[in-house]
Amino acid sequence: MQEKIWKYRDKQLKREEISDFAKKFNLPYELAVLLLLRGIKSDVQISSYMSKNLDTIHNPFLLNDMDKACERIVRAISEKEKITVFGDYDVDGITSTTVLTDFLSSIGACVDYYIPDRFSEGYGLNILALNKIARAGTKLLITVDCGIASIGEIEFAKTQKLDVIVTDHHTCKDELPKALAVINPKRADSNYPFSGLAGVGVAFKLILALAKKYNLNTKDIFMKYADLVSIGTVADVVPLLDENRTIVARGIEIIKNTQNLGIRALLEVSGCKDREITSSPVAFSLAPRINAAGRMEKASLAVELFKAKSYAQAITLAEHLDSLNRLRQETERNIFEDALLLASKCENPLVYVLKAPDWHNGVIGIVASKLCEKLLRPCILLSEENGKCKGSGRSINGFNLFDALSDSEDILTAFGGHAQAAGMTVSEDNVLEFTNRINQYAKKHITDDMLIPKLSVDCIISPSHITLEWAKALKKLEPFGESNETPVFALLGAKIISSGTMGSNGQHLFMKLQKETFVFSAVGFGMGESYSGLLQGDIADIAFTMNINTYNGTESVQLFIKDIKKSR
Repeated sequence: MQEKIWKYRDKQLKREEISDFAKKFNLPYELAVLLLLRGIKSDVQISSYMSKNLDTIHNPFLLNDMDKACERIVRAISEKEKITVFGDYDVDGITSTTVLTDFLSSIGACVDYYIPDRFSEGYGLNILALNKIARAGTKLLITVDCGIASIGEIEFAKTQKLDVIVTDHHTCKDELPKALAVINPKRADSNYPFSGLAGVGVAFKLILALAKKYNLNTKDIFMKYADLVSIGTVADVVPLLDENRTIVARGIEIIKNTQNLGIRALLEVSGCKDREITSSPVAFSLAPRINAAGRMEKASLAVELFKAKSYAQAITLAEHLDSLNRLRQETERNIFEDALLLASKCENPLVYVLKAPDWHNGVIGIVASKLCEKLLRPCILLSEENGKCKGSGRSINGFNLFDALSDSEDILTAFGGHAQAAGMTVSEDNVLEFTNRINQYAKKHITDDMLIPKLSVDCIISPSHITLEWAKALKKLEPFGESNETPVFALLGAKIISSGTMGSNGQHLFMKLQKETFVFSAVGFGMGESYSGLLQGDIADIAFTMNINTYNGTESVQLFIKDIKKSR
């Protein structure tokens, strides 16, 4: 295993700046570093960051075309026109579809929803779906978490006498679709204060704007939907800063006592019912089960879960999603092994493009992510069927996958996504050329430094600060997630008092460490084999996150190891 380079984030700051800030607000050095790294520099910002106040929620009418969208929706409702919400099959799209259809229904709209089938239709708007929707009598189509790249499809929709409102958060191309309204905080001409909303966040903004139009209490509307919006926001790995931070913090509080029967059932089947709810169980327990609907069967199963009117119905659907998630995990393991074997036969490319006819299209994105992490290269997995290859890719830091795909746009049937993750369709005849093209592009844009594994560490911590009180203080920085990551600290020169492995296959590492007079318990999940060379008495440097462990009613600090190596 290639040793990781630790990048200390506090090196971005001047030591005097940290000291002055810590002194001014009477903060420990480490907390001063964490706040400054998150752009928190004033007492007002500290208060807002810590309190997650609703004042951080921006006016939805600052988004381009919001007025136009609201006016058209109000007219559709007053004239009893049918509205269809067109969503996506991931957690973001499912929650977007749920909250918008529920709200529109509550204000008197005649509304239904359409989520394309991942396998037969793929992502986003398509001609056959639009034709079907128009024939069913829809007059107004509202996209959620999709639509920004559907220029041709929206032109077709017009020929079917469909008015289209696009709400999306994905990267915009140079040309915007000619829809009635295009609501996207990433528009080049946007003056909206925050561009990091998830798709469900943009749909939520539309709901809040409509609530204002109908003179409803926007705080009540916010609190009604914040649980579902927070799940979609966490799952889509958007920055948990600015208003996203407030949405997720408030939403997680609501999840604990949610009135949504579907969420309650998910908490039950995932084993989270009696656990502390933070962004972590949302991301790693709830979201995979929601995603399993669209990955393995139909996304509408998850929408109907959240719309369930009885707990019996909700628990039945939740148990089905739980079984689909187990099937997803098994399928994923098999594909990962196949892909790893194919990768071993490649001549060390800068970008792995791997193809097989029998890979399940619903999980290849997850496998691409794991493969990218293991191989330290961008990875694209393609599933071939009838001469057409649908794929999903994940990238390394510094290499913009969306831009790389744009460079091959002329040979791709379709593509879209973000810098780190994207999807595409390509003819089997063009796969070899695409592989060559993207690797040629990579030669110009991937540096040697990008291929070295790195670990971002906030700062070195004093052993006297690794306490239960300090761990509890860190919880005030939650919710953690993208751009507001769980703080990672470094403890240097600690003596290993004891170590061993645990788990059914010895896959996990546990240790007792001592620094000065302080002794710490540490766990490294999945590190049993990698770090078996560390012996009792060795002096080690450890990078870790701090956790509170509760056992028999007693709380203690536990370190979750991110990386460990012998001190030099």
